[in-house]
Amino acid sequence: MTKRTAAKYKLDRRMGENVFGRAKSPVNKREYGPGQHGQRRKNKLSDFGTQLRAKQKLKGYYGDLTEKQFKRIYTDAARVTGDTGENLVGFLERRLDAVVYRAKFVPTIWAARQFVNHAHVLVNGKSVNIPSYRVKEGDVIEVRAKSKQMGLIQEAIALTERDVPDYLEVDHNKLTATFVRQPGLSDVPYPVIMQPNLVVEFYAKNG
Repeated sequence: MTKRTAAKYKLDRRMGENVFGRAKSPVNKREYGPGQHGQRRKNKLSDFGTQLRAKQKLKGYYGDLTEKQFKRIYTDAARVTGDTGENLVGFLERRLDAVVYRAKFVPTIWAARQFVNHAHVLVNGKSVNIPSYRVKEGDVIEVRAKSKQMGLIQEAIALTERDVPDYLEVDHNKLTATFVRQPGLSDVPYPVIMQPNLVVEFYAKNG
């Protein structure tokens, strides 16, 4: 098991949920945290603990973003009009690696980050190798011609555990995806319940 895979499943165990909806998640068999004391962690969380957990889960879902990266996105979400929690989810879904993952060009969010880093992706015909690049409505994301025969792409397309959301228009024959609109929380196909409102409360109280 690679370090990235181990980290992904560790998040599942720590949260006690199948955060990524993967068939091989360890919490499909056991629902307690990692380590020798994992089974004892049944105490009711404080408000702070509940808010922190919501933040860790949302941050972890997008490839375990650093706190600096995640807070920057939150700050941007708080600056624009509308519900900050909804904006936060929308901005997270506009990350280029998230779009590549949602389009099912790769099997995992970690693979999406690496895929972008290795310059396999074009945005509006131009190479972009920054996973945090924020796409706009109408942007066309495409797998570079030389990369279209990669095995992991067909592996991802064949996955039955997740579907392409309707805020993307995807052509798996051409390996292109158009970002139609910024989604809200109810549009995003999370396998588990996400609570961005608790993330907003966390930052409001803890800076």
